[in-house]
Amino acid sequence: MKVIDGDLDLAEFLRPGDRVVLGNACGEPLTLTEALLAQAATIGGLSAFIATSFSGLFTPEATAGLEVLSMGAIGALRTLARAGRLGVIPCNLGQVGPMIEAGLIGCDVAFVQVSPAGEEGNHSLGLVSDHVRAAVARARVVVAEVNDQVPFTYGERLAADEIDYAVPVSRPPVEVPPAAASETDADIAKHAAAYVEDGSVIQVGIGALPDAILRLLGDRRDLGVHSGMASDGMVDLTEAGVITNARKPMDRGVSITGNLIGTRRLHRFADRNPGLRMCDTSYTHEPAVLARLDKLVTVNSAVEVDLTGQVNAEQAGAAYLGGTGGQVDFVRAGARSPGGHAIIALPATARGGTVSRITARLSGPVTTARSEVDVIVTEFGAAELKGRTLAERARRLAAIAHPGFREDLEREARAIAQRGF
Repeated sequence: MKVIDGDLDLAEFLRPGDRVVLGNACGEPLTLTEALLAQAATIGGLSAFIATSFSGLFTPEATAGLEVLSMGAIGALRTLARAGRLGVIPCNLGQVGPMIEAGLIGCDVAFVQVSPAGEEGNHSLGLVSDHVRAAVARARVVVAEVNDQVPFTYGERLAADEIDYAVPVSRPPVEVPPAAASETDADIAKHAAAYVEDGSVIQVGIGALPDAILRLLGDRRDLGVHSGMASDGMVDLTEAGVITNARKPMDRGVSITGNLIGTRRLHRFADRNPGLRMCDTSYTHEPAVLARLDKLVTVNSAVEVDLTGQVNAEQAGAAYLGGTGGQVDFVRAGARSPGGHAIIALPATARGGTVSRITARLSGPVTTARSEVDVIVTEFGAAELKGRTLAERARRLAAIAHPGFREDLEREARAIAQRGF
């Protein structure tokens, strides 16, 4: 391992045409990202895959000399998508690691952020595990940004002899503060939270709505966590004694996640916390693992849902807004879990109330098939779709649409009932 303390010249280990995979979300190695963006045009032909980014560094101007690839326009990557500067590889988050391993997502060089080494000389992956191990295993060169402000978390490790170049830094990692919940978010949250019982295992995403749901769970007992990500809201519930993981069939007493997306409060909570384990997507999103969880309640979002239950979580017309993420993995798992549920939660309208998000036909791709969908929730109620005919689904979904759009949707629902499909 070579330690780079001075000027960071990426040409020392990057070759023209190399494909770089970066740690993502709060685990994005900021110093390496800044150097890559500054030097990419000079090296030439480089591409970078990053699953999500909240740093704001990936702007259309900054990426002029770099091809940027992702699984979706999540976080600040949306600005690249709007500018036509983002190459989207449609895949579920759980597929990214295997695709890197197979060479389908190129990884010549891995840029990762890690904590300082622990007592045994190994670094923790800190704030993100996801597919980092797959990138390290595939890469010709592994460059680790060793940040003394990154928490040492239990779970995945990176041994010193796996690192080719170490870049010591001391800077705050990316933070994603909780978003303020609207009145609509609060109304949606009430309907969604009703599906979480004592002893449920929960999976939620990021944003104002998931946070609003978590805030309503303070009176539950012995909740568990098995989720692709964890946020500040889970700190609140753990410190209040609500999240104990006491009833899970495995990982008793331990919250399982692959990505910590939040603020310094979450980072401090995670540091050397034996009640939290960071895991690769081969565990967090693995169907065989998820199938062992009873009372699994998963909550995911959508751009729109059609009257048969098809979910679009990616695109609104010509605008690419999101991605598949882990939605398909967790919807399928929650819907099949004994005593569990898979919830898709979304506001009934968009664009200031001028567009219905319960639609007769999707304006974008099908992210989650109607055959997988369980419960759709808006501020006007919950539509339970599993085991229901297409005609009954359409009737139930029209009933939770905004009143201003119900008449047209009910007309479409009657047409589906007449046809039977």
